[in-house]
Amino acid sequence: MRATFMYGPGDVRVENVPEPRVVEPTDAVVRITLACVCGSDLHPYHSMDKTDEGAPMGHEFLGVVEETGSEVRGLKRGDFVVSPFAYADNTCAICRDGFHTACPRGGWYGVGGVGGAQAEAVRVPQADGTLVKIPTDVDTALLPSLLALSDVYLTGYHAAHMGRVESGKTVTVIGDGAVGLSAVLASHRMGAEKIILMGRHTSRTDLGREWGATDVVAERGEEGIAKVMDLTGGEGSHVVLEAVGLMPAYEQAYGIVRPGGIISRVGVPQYEEAPVGFGSLFGKNAGLAGGPAPVRAYLEPAIEDVLAGRIDPGRVFDAEVSLDHVADAYKAMDDRSRLKVMVRP
Repeated sequence: MRATFMYGPGDVRVENVPEPRVVEPTDAVVRITLACVCGSDLHPYHSMDKTDEGAPMGHEFLGVVEETGSEVRGLKRGDFVVSPFAYADNTCAICRDGFHTACPRGGWYGVGGVGGAQAEAVRVPQADGTLVKIPTDVDTALLPSLLALSDVYLTGYHAAHMGRVESGKTVTVIGDGAVGLSAVLASHRMGAEKIILMGRHTSRTDLGREWGATDVVAERGEEGIAKVMDLTGGEGSHVVLEAVGLMPAYEQAYGIVRPGGIISRVGVPQYEEAPVGFGSLFGKNAGLAGGPAPVRAYLEPAIEDVLAGRIDPGRVFDAEVSLDHVADAYKAMDDRSRLKVMVRP
């Protein structure tokens, strides 16, 4: 079968590899119907060390169950499923607390001998706890929105959830990528009174306005901080949702958070050390939350929202390529000519 690998910065290849097979009795093999490229895939696209083996790529997909291990009870061949971007058993104490991305039996696609999802098929560990069935006769027009639930929309939702967005709050979203726009939509649905979107790409911020952003700030750095402070009467934002993962975005976040407010980060941080002292968080009594979104915790109600037409998060997709042209998707997202690209095997 064909699968996507990254060998170094800008070096994305589609290669023929053996078909995945059941290894553990809790595995399933899923034939992929629709996948996509994630903004987080662009971090290694810029900076990964060159390798002779290649890293399997992709972690968002819809597909059809093709084979199940002997201990899989809730799935059968032919089931149409959506997968979170991380697998988990959905039964342990950590999962029951709602933090599936820290499941002791869980893990990530593309590492530890598990393939990536920008491929024709993938092995899914902990299949019963990970995969969620969706109707096989679902309207094909809804597939992009269901695909968005595998990561970006529910990552944006997680940011808002961990930031405790609620009625009357002022929320600032840093980043106009697919996750940032999803955070705008989630914040609006949670009742935020004012939503400030920090982004510079009009085609994206226009969608953000449609999804509930009341203000757009194109400026960055100190100028952007000053603009947000002006929009909030000098008080700052009750909640800051950081959807970028780079240090300048974190610096903006603590520059605009209101005393007693919360910064919720879901952009994969490209740093380990960051200010938390008096001049950043401590002096403001500000909180720091967020992390990898436990998509599995939110999937069932989100699927119902899509099927009922209450949300349409698939609007973040603005292009589609075949698997053979997945490198073009990376390039288009990297040069910002496309927001998020679907991949059809």
